[in-house]
Amino acid sequence: MTRPRQVLRNQFYLITRRCANRWFLLRPDAATNNAYAYCLAVAAQRCGMEVVHTLAESNHHHTTIYDRDGRCPEFIMYFHSLVARSQNALRGRWENFWAAEEPCVTRLLDRETVIAKVVYAVTNPVKDGLVARVHHWPGVNTYANLVSGRALRATRPRHFFRDPGPLPDEIELRMTIPDELGPADAFIAEVSAGVERVEREVAEVRRETGTPVRGRRRVLEQRWDEAPTTLAPRHNLRPRFAGRIEARVEALGKYRSFLAAYRFALVVWRARVASLFPRGTYWLSRFAGVATEPVPL
Repeated sequence: MTRPRQVLRNQFYLITRRCANRWFLLRPDAATNNAYAYCLAVAAQRCGMEVVHTLAESNHHHTTIYDRDGRCPEFIMYFHSLVARSQNALRGRWENFWAAEEPCVTRLLDRETVIAKVVYAVTNPVKDGLVARVHHWPGVNTYANLVSGRALRATRPRHFFRDPGPLPDEIELRMTIPDELGPADAFIAEVSAGVERVEREVAEVRRETGTPVRGRRRVLEQRWDEAPTTLAPRHNLRPRFAGRIEARVEALGKYRSFLAAYRFALVVWRARVASLFPRGTYWLSRFAGVATEPVPL
């Protein structure tokens, strides 16, 4: 059983999840790109989530969000469920779509870390040697939407969703730069500078080593039931927090205090005695109706 996750309001997160067996189940094509965008927009709208950026590579995704209302677990569950069922219908599959391990959900503790993680996600196809420039990636990468302010638009996928049905025929989602990140122009300028720097550095490494990029055409020609031939990294760290060292130390200290208070309250609650759980208790609060500490005004 995993440790309880403290779910607080007004937090930034980087969400990462890979496909089962590293298969290219999200390999870019018109139907996949549209379905991924549609599922993301529907889930964000339903859960009131503010999406800063998302990237769908062939066998995993990175999505940066701002969780204003403390509904991150609900959003993750609904988004991943929609994508899995939609893509399985498209591919004619019935087995699990996502890897069995839980998604990596990292709380981003400061503005600089949010910028660094967005740059990391945006440039992932470049660093993986798939394309030379960010805008060459043929799959979903909302960097251009973030910079231009243009909405990400999608239509209800015909291969899965009922027509007519309860979900919209068309939907759009605008990438959000919350006020907590400061002026939007400054944020975009710093992200753009970071993206250009990574592109230059990777290009220089390619020139020195003579390593070619795979290219858009070969990415699009991949079979969805193939997987990378490289060995998968195992037993990597799955950080709960990312940020400056002092911010991480503070966050870890608060999380340890949360765990201690949660475990004590759980023992009392199991004894059928009224108990007050610490702020940020999610599952028991939502599904068992336990009382939690009030949110400070």
